[in-house]
Amino acid sequence: MGQASEENYFFWDGDTLVVNILGRPAATKDAIGKPKGNQLKVSVTASPQKGRATDHMLRFLAPLFGVRERDIALVFGRESVHKQIRIKQPQKWPAVFGDWPR
Repeated sequence: MGQASEENYFFWDGDTLVVNILGRPAATKDAIGKPKGNQLKVSVTASPQKGRATDHMLRFLAPLFGVRERDIALVFGRESVHKQIRIKQPQKWPAVFGDWPR
């Protein structure tokens, strides 16, 4: 299994993409930002109460990767800005990740 490095915020574990995220709740819009160290900045409009922002983030990210919400698993960070997610068999690839690796 791979792991994120200081410069890289994602890695592959077989056909599953693992992404380290620095969340920003209560933002003005939902958006994927730029990498910051070994995390990808992701902003969401939801408030950070009882994991609502995290739930909203997973719903926001699912169509961007061409997967269903249930294909994204939260590894840690439900009530933290520091998160890790696992995306099973992504079908789409947001530009911030570079060239499609498949």
